[in-house]
Amino acid sequence: MNETAVDFTVPGSVGVVTPRRVLIDTPLPLDCGRTLPRHELMVETYGTLNAQRSNAVLICHALSGDHHAAGLHHVDDRKAGWWDNCIGPGKPIDTRRYYVVALNNLGGCKGSTGPSSINPDTGAPYGPDFPLLTVRDWVRSQALLADALGIGRWAAVVGGSLGGMQVMQWAIDLPERVANAVVIASAPQLSAQNIAFNEIARQAILSDPDFHGGRFYEHGVVPSRGLMLARMIGHITYLSDAAMRAKFGNDLREPTPSFNFDVEFEVESYLRYQGQAFVDRFDANTYLLMTKALDYFDPARDYGDRLDAAFRHAQARFLVIAFSSDWRFSPARSREIVKALVDADRDVSYALIESQLGHDDFLMPIPQYHDVLRGYLARVADELEARA
Repeated sequence: MNETAVDFTVPGSVGVVTPRRVLIDTPLPLDCGRTLPRHELMVETYGTLNAQRSNAVLICHALSGDHHAAGLHHVDDRKAGWWDNCIGPGKPIDTRRYYVVALNNLGGCKGSTGPSSINPDTGAPYGPDFPLLTVRDWVRSQALLADALGIGRWAAVVGGSLGGMQVMQWAIDLPERVANAVVIASAPQLSAQNIAFNEIARQAILSDPDFHGGRFYEHGVVPSRGLMLARMIGHITYLSDAAMRAKFGNDLREPTPSFNFDVEFEVESYLRYQGQAFVDRFDANTYLLMTKALDYFDPARDYGDRLDAAFRHAQARFLVIAFSSDWRFSPARSREIVKALVDADRDVSYALIESQLGHDDFLMPIPQYHDVLRGYLARVADELEARA
């Protein structure tokens, strides 16, 4: 079963892929108390589902991610999917052995039902009327997607950062449907500092005069100043101080200062470029929704604030990966996850990867990182093929 066109002319690439929308017409109850009667999810798949339907891997994306995780959308594409270095034939998530499913989460802005979608009750974009979501809501939606694809149990659910939170929620809420849980550069809940960063980013958007209470679509404008600032704030937290110092230092773009507030330093130019690029591809309401879901995540809350009690419901084997230079979701947070899994008597492996970039290292082709992920998933594939 292979719904996407695959072209192996580029070694290690899944080639040109075609995303598709999957209609979920089963009502979806949400933690906020509302119910979506139906919704659509934008999906890409890579590889082939085996006869036993046992080799499927779900990719859960982070805050600004989407369904386009690997390959190209057309032969002239200059940019591959956001995790192309990790997904493909011979890569750590090997599409010769796995059927890989990547989606744009509910509430996203890349084709799935979200704030920019048309509200059937009004004929206008949902905007601020779209419900706030939780990680648990995303897992429920993803489970309905799995049903639509005929996948009863994932060989592995894999995700980094906010994606890793979804992996944990999958293992806790639907334990019989996850064989392996791969949690990368994540945390059991946000720290107060992380919630603070998210709040500043949200206030930058909410205070933009072009936001119009979330109904900017109807005014034909985009709250670009607020969204750009929000991305600049976030981007700083994804990079380590060492990485920024090595890349930019305190270098001026010109030999002498200009004594004004225009772009003078290389790091200023970089942040403004990143901010503007984000404005061109992301929706402000989706950014608000995604950061709030991050803030709400705390699977221990329903178990007397005991993470080990939450993990006692899990049946999956776990691989937890952290990066030494990540200060936003530090290795200490991953060790909290590992300790809770050990206390819950779950099967867990842990790897700390020496790195330089910071939180974004989970997206990078670091050899040690890829070796760990490749080795773990190769053993899972070996077991699946032995049982086939």
